[in-house]
Amino acid sequence: MATEISQFERQRQEKLSRIREMGIDPYGGKYEGAEQAGDIKGRFKDGDESQRAKCAGRIVLLRDIGKLIFMTLRDWSGTIQVGLSKKLLGDNWPLVKLFELGDIIGAEGQLGKTKTGEITIWVDGITLLSKSLLPPPEKFHGLSDIDLRYRQRYVDLWANPEVMELFRKRSVIVQTVREYLAGRGFMEVETPMMQTIAGGAAAKPFITHHNTLDMDLFLRIAPELFLKRLLVGGMEKVFEINRNFRNEGLSTRHNPEFTMLELYQAYADYNVMMDLTEEMICLLVEKYCQDGKTQFGEKSIDFARPWKRAKYAELLKEYAGCDIGDIGSIRKKAESLKIEHKNMDDAVVINEVFEQTVEENLINPTFVIDYPAALCPLTKRKKDNPEIAERFELYIGAMELANAYTELNDPAVQEENFRQQLRGQKETMAMMDHDFVTALKYGMPPAGGLGIGIDRLVMVLTGAATIRDVVLFPLLRPSEK
Repeated sequence: MATEISQFERQRQEKLSRIREMGIDPYGGKYEGAEQAGDIKGRFKDGDESQRAKCAGRIVLLRDIGKLIFMTLRDWSGTIQVGLSKKLLGDNWPLVKLFELGDIIGAEGQLGKTKTGEITIWVDGITLLSKSLLPPPEKFHGLSDIDLRYRQRYVDLWANPEVMELFRKRSVIVQTVREYLAGRGFMEVETPMMQTIAGGAAAKPFITHHNTLDMDLFLRIAPELFLKRLLVGGMEKVFEINRNFRNEGLSTRHNPEFTMLELYQAYADYNVMMDLTEEMICLLVEKYCQDGKTQFGEKSIDFARPWKRAKYAELLKEYAGCDIGDIGSIRKKAESLKIEHKNMDDAVVINEVFEQTVEENLINPTFVIDYPAALCPLTKRKKDNPEIAERFELYIGAMELANAYTELNDPAVQEENFRQQLRGQKETMAMMDHDFVTALKYGMPPAGGLGIGIDRLVMVLTGAATIRDVVLFPLLRPSEK
């Protein structure tokens, strides 16, 4: 196979040399005045012979029938056919005969239709903009090797139009989120991605080193503690859409580098965050999904409002058959699920059982509310039951999509929770975020906070089967080739 590919490349190199011998730059330059293919088709008026068009794109189909060549050009709006004849192009015809699939060209001429009704640019001006030295996927039906598609996304995007459309859709989804939040008075901010303390979530961080300061830093696992510092500073509604990094496993739902929306609203609570989440996602469904539903794998998801709100303990009882207060029965259930639970804290065992028994049943949007407080060190507890935290997680398609709290703003309780969380670890106090506790001592307003995984949100809205389908360049194991 390697020899065959090499042979194709050599043939293209030979054509490249011939183009250069003709005094033509095979890698072109600025090409002004080109319209997108979709716009050209959209403005076409049948029977108007005065129309002209100018476009640029990659050759994805080529039919050479002697003195006439038909090509299909693709740009990111779609495709358009161009017709090239020896009669119209004259001295440029030898160049045209050297064009191949994958080359990027500019073409202009009269706009019309073929006998079969295909909108076509009858080219009288041609420019080579970039010579392709590697052949496109066979028959140009797109890359079928999934691993190769992720590694060569630069080919996948133009070889598979549906992939380009998915990432265009991702872009407008994120833009709509920004517009929605701005319309509600939120301000977009940016907080550090390199942090001296890995905080805001329970996850293993990536560690890097700053040479000038001679100190280790962590790529952030969450922006939470910095965003809440902004609440202290008087920024009452803030959000950030940016990267988080967690040094954990790879799966269809996990990429170590992922995009998160995180927002905080002063004088709110987790109920406000639930309403905001439901309203915003339903807006996205209305704009980008048909009939208020999506197909996510084998699951059909109905986004009809109001969304279900169910207590953590009640779901555990329903699907695991365990009372949240009976840790003995929960550990017995963990045993039957083959969970290694002997050295786990009770709260962690409960959550492991919850994840294995409950999550798979949460298909339509479901807010799981009122978590065990021991799992939520940054969350305010219920006044009538301090064992329960005012927290929710949103599940759609049996996948966690969002996490939200009524934020803890008592500095003494927060400091003690940090101590509890870090107990048993070496150099516990060295890892505590003292500055965040200091910030709370100045006074943070009561607030609601929310995090939504953008990659997972796009998966649900587009029906993508894996997170790698919605991340342009997912992390992959080194290629063995």
